[in-house]
This record gives sequence, C-alpha cells and structure tokens, in this order.
Amino acid sequence: MPSNRNISEKTNAVRFYFFIVCLIALALAGSVPATVAQTSSILPEAPGSFSQLAKDISPSVVNISVVKIVKGRQMAPSMPFGPDDPFRDFFDRFFGDQMPRDFKQRGLGTGFIIDKEGYILTNNHVVEKADEIKVRLDNEKEFSATVVGLDPKTDLALIKIKPGNTSIVPLPLGNSDKLEVGDWVVAIGNPFGLGNTVTAGIVSAKYRHIGSGPYDNFIQTDASINPGNSGGPLVNVSGEVVGINSAIFSQTGGSIGIGFAIPINMAKDLLPQLKKGKVVRGWLGVMIQNISPELVEKLNLKDDKGALVGHVSEGGPAEKAGIARGDVIVSFDGKDVKNSSELPIMVASTPVGKTVDVDVIRKGKIKTFEVQIEELEGEQEPKEASEARPALGLTVAKITPEIARNLGLSDTSGIVVVNVENDTPAQEAGVEQGDIILEVDQTQIKTVEQFNRAISAYKKGSTILLLVRRGDGTLYLTLKVW
Repeated sequence: MPSNRNISEKTNAVRFYFFIVCLIALALAGSVPATVAQTSSILPEAPGSFSQLAKDISPSVVNISVVKIVKGRQMAPSMPFGPDDPFRDFFDRFFGDQMPRDFKQRGLGTGFIIDKEGYILTNNHVVEKADEIKVRLDNEKEFSATVVGLDPKTDLALIKIKPGNTSIVPLPLGNSDKLEVGDWVVAIGNPFGLGNTVTAGIVSAKYRHIGSGPYDNFIQTDASINPGNSGGPLVNVSGEVVGINSAIFSQTGGSIGIGFAIPINMAKDLLPQLKKGKVVRGWLGVMIQNISPELVEKLNLKDDKGALVGHVSEGGPAEKAGIARGDVIVSFDGKDVKNSSELPIMVASTPVGKTVDVDVIRKGKIKTFEVQIEELEGEQEPKEASEARPALGLTVAKITPEIARNLGLSDTSGIVVVNVENDTPAQEAGVEQGDIILEVDQTQIKTVEQFNRAISAYKKGSTILLLVRRGDGTLYLTLKVW
C-alpha cells in the first residue's frame, strides 16, 4: 500500500503538469487570430470594431467626380451699348486674351449602388447641372454616368452606370423610421477626393428641421461627415442604409461637426418617380404654420398639436373640400399631424388623385373633410407660410445646445448658418458657415421663422443688409437677391 508521502508527491506532479499544459494552451490560443470583435465592458451593446462592416460596405460606395462647363463670356464685362456695341471688336482684338474664357469647374461627391442594374443614389447638389459625371468603384474601375432623375427639393439624385461584365454590389436599404436616438451608425464617403473613409457615431436626433425647405426631415449624427461625403450612405450596424449624407455643420466649415442625413425612407418613396425622370408631388392647397402658446390660448385649443391653416388657395383641393382659414389640421390620411413641418411631407408623398380624410379642429370641434389630392405644379408649394422666400443659397438653423457647444457660445439664442451653397447670392455676399445672423436690415432676428418672414418681402434685384457675428466680432454683409 503506497504511503501518504508517495500519494502527495504524485498529486503535486499531476498539478505541475496540468499547470504546464494550461500555459501551453494559453500560448497557442494567443497565437490564433481573433474572429470575434471585442466588446465594451462599459457599453455591452457597443460594437468593438466596425472593420468587417466597412469591408462589406466599401465595394458598394462610389466616388463621383463631375465637370461643369462655365461660360466665360457670361462673365465678360457688359458693353455700354449692348451686344451690338461698336467697340466690341476693339475690346476683343486688344483685350481678348484677358477676357474670361470657358473653363471647367470640377466637383467631388459620393454615392452608393442600390441595384445590379447600375442605379446609384446621391445628392442633387453633387450632380446638378453637370456636363460630365465619372463614377469610380472601390476596385478603381471607372464608368461614365448619366442623370436619371433629380429632385432639388429633397436634394436627392439618381444616376446610372452601365456595369457590363463588371460585378457590382448593391447596398440593402433599411428602414429609417426604426432608428432610435443613440443607435450606432457608420458614414462612408469620399472626403476631399482621398477615397473611401469610414467614420462612426450615433444618431443624435431625428426629424431635424434646419430651414433648407418644406421637406426638411433630417437625421442628425455625430459621425464625422467631411466635404466630399455628400451623397454617401449612413448605415446601421446591420449594414443597411438608413440615410444619405447631405449637410455638414462645423465651426470652421471643415471636417468635424454635426452631420445631417436624408432618411432613406424618403428616398425609397421617391425612387419610382426618380427612375421615371420626374418627381410628382401631391398638393393640398394650404399655407400653414406652427401653433404658438399664444395661439393655443386665442384659439381655445387643448394643446399645440397640429398645423394651423393661415391661407387656403383659391380653387385648390382644400377649398373645394371645405377646409377654411383658421382650421387646425390634426390628422391627414389617418396619420396624426404633430406640427406644421410634418404635413408638407405627408401631402407631397400622397399619390395624385387619391382621396384622403383630413381631420381639423374648428371652433373646438373635430370635423372631417374628404380631399382629393391634386398635382403640385409651378410655384405652388405645400410649405409653411413663413417659408415663402427668395432662394439665397444659405441654410439656417436654431442654435441648439449641441451647436452652441461646437461654437463655444454661452447661450442658444439666435440662428446660425449651417450651409452655404456654391454660386449663390449668399456665397457672393461672403456669408460663411458658422455665421450667427443677428439682424436683417437692422431688425433683430432671434428665430428661423422670423428670418424667413423678414426675407420673404425681398424680390429679385433687392439688396439685404445682414449683421452677422463671426468669431469674436460682428460685421455687416450686403446680399443681392438674384
């Protein structure tokens, strides 16, 4: 029978060999590449790496380069006696070499493939008025592209390439309505023409209205969106497109700031029409406004929900149905109307000829009207009354706490310029992204609505005096309405 000493020695030997085996196993495990992304101990639901997501998406994201031919003669000095001026030949002969000639204006942007036929979604402002469009894939193959459909009102564009035998990978389109504030998103684009760049962040806000038009409905994200990223996809962690990068706000006008993306559901609604080359919108025939606390009291309303009808177009669908000025529209086609910003999008996406139920509050009572939607044509616009204004080429927004932090402001009063378009009155006047508009023609401006009302009185040829704060100082700018 073995002694206790022998048993103890054998037990210790087994433990020693087991310890050695464990060390070897750990060493071997450390030499095998990890196949699962790291996770965060602080945020268990946060992905530790977006590397695989980026690899999956990149083949579907394209770089877009455009060329616009700008006519030099249009910029030549006008002759005192018109086009038949007798001194025209003299100027052409002696100063012809110094006169502006046609030149090529180049631009860059991003897009993404949505099907194997070669359709690509991007921003309208990337390809609008382009004389030449080139699309480069992630594998460096380049194609000429043609414009299929444009929609300046939502800044959406559909272009197409002929891929031939080249295999192209479309991106799946997700559901932007399911996005929640705080969800992870990834933006891919072509900043400064450097090639695809990936940035990640979260959804900061939904349904943002930044004053760019009646169909404002942006997703706000803190994922960095740089110049050249316009038209690129904003994707969720499942690799589905939930937005199209469209606008940037930063203190310096540079690469870091607040990004805005068009919800993909808006693009999906318009895709069939974009493929036909023309977007047709529904028209209700009303001008509307938000309901202020003062109006709630004056109109004896329970709350500020709905859109107040400020004007009814003569002979329009609303008038024919019986809707009147002073009615508060609270439901359209079975969908609640929370404010005046929601109604234009609902109406615009309604098929022309469809009859819908419109619920209104009139003198404290709910009334329902059947309205047959007509086509929006010409200058008719289903927008807020305060937005009937000239196109100045700038986008303004309320200074939110987030924007105030980016600008280093001590308060959130006033409005800020979040975007200035090229070749517009605003750019010509020297307005810059990040300028705080303090006055319009020596009238103090505190809200976007007040700014819209102020400039709506100006016509083509008018000059607007703006007082803006830029950095630590203020300056006056004169803006000529084209």
